[in-house]
Amino acid sequence: MSQRADYEGRINRVIDHIEAHLDEPLRLDDLARVACFSQFHFHRLFSAMTGETLGQFVSRLRLEKAASQLLAHPDRPVTDVALDSGFGSSASFARAFKARFGVSASDWRRSPSLRKMGNRSSKEGQEVRKAGEAVVVSSARLDPQTHTLHWRIEMKTQSNLKAEVEVRNTEPMEVAYVRHVGPYAGDAALFGRLFGKLMGWAGPRGLIRPEAACLTVYHDNPGVTEEEKLRTSVCLQVPAGTPVEGDIGLMTLPGGLTAFARFELTSHQFGDAWQAVYGGWLPESGYQPDDRPPFELCLNDPNEHPEGKHIVDICVPVKA
Repeated sequence: MSQRADYEGRINRVIDHIEAHLDEPLRLDDLARVACFSQFHFHRLFSAMTGETLGQFVSRLRLEKAASQLLAHPDRPVTDVALDSGFGSSASFARAFKARFGVSASDWRRSPSLRKMGNRSSKEGQEVRKAGEAVVVSSARLDPQTHTLHWRIEMKTQSNLKAEVEVRNTEPMEVAYVRHVGPYAGDAALFGRLFGKLMGWAGPRGLIRPEAACLTVYHDNPGVTEEEKLRTSVCLQVPAGTPVEGDIGLMTLPGGLTAFARFELTSHQFGDAWQAVYGGWLPESGYQPDDRPPFELCLNDPNEHPEGKHIVDICVPVKA
């Protein structure tokens, strides 16, 4: 194991800790202990390996969480969103939000045309909304055997994607992961390398089991976070307490109500599928998005599919 891989693993543990405690005070000495570095060296290493100081990183994640919450909960007071995102006062939040996004929190929520949305244009935002409007969502029906709600969604676009959506409770899941920071949309080769690395580690340890879920977790909202800073983790479900090393990390995905939308997709249709769920199904479902990270559950090897397609469940944590 290289020293760099070891350092990356330690920094990833800190990032996981920050994400899980974003609404709490985050002290330098506590985070340094998570990384098993001295305070002095930890701060320098964090900056060198992430390209941001610790303070910049925490502030950015808090602001991006608040930006997503403002859109997901349009009736919630801005002050409540600010406090739940870890800001000590509405005044400090207002200054930081304006500096990051160029508009006030109220204007961000009220006027889509004013949003900078990271490095995305308002035209791209309009395309997302149009994709959502092109989705036909059937009425909810109750499965008499599982007692879960089901919907059918269909995109009336060139892709003509279809999916069955089911909402059910999930248990917490322990996963080993390899993390990537940067652009990922449509990059099948990137995901092939990441999963190849993870499986190359898991295979000799007997962790590739038929019942072990294989998934991709998306930690950031691509409509808010700049592409260069997007974090995604390819994961394999493992027994609790599985030892990891180097840049192979271990984290627990929290359980709760989750919508599972099953698709068959080419590598270039994933974006349309996510838009169908978020822009089409979610507004019609009666649910709201939860703060837990969404993920894709990989259900097949596309190389063995007759059309080379991926069978996936797009999984969106929700709440009533």
